[in-house]
Amino acid sequence: MKNDNIKATTRNTELKKNLTKRLKTIEGQVRGVSKMIDEDRYCNDILIQISAINKSLKSLGNEILKNHLLNCVTNDIKNDHLEIIDEVMEIIRRFD
Repeated sequence: MKNDNIKATTRNTELKKNLTKRLKTIEGQVRGVSKMIDEDRYCNDILIQISAINKSLKSLGNEILKNHLLNCVTNDIKNDHLEIIDEVMEIIRRFD
């Protein structure tokens, strides 16, 4: 049963495919770090991989934010739902 209080975003198939592919890459990176820890790899090597994961997550987040601004936020502003601006500002603060 769908909860009407939960917002949803419809994404096209190509965007979903792209986002899912990027998430699977990040999952692989995280599994790689776990394996490195199990294998007692050098700390610097692990930290480099963690940095790569952070960059991947930030890039993914930026892509989702861009889509959010182009679609959800634009539609809300067109429909005079200006409270969306506060929501966007909060998410930008969290990304910092």
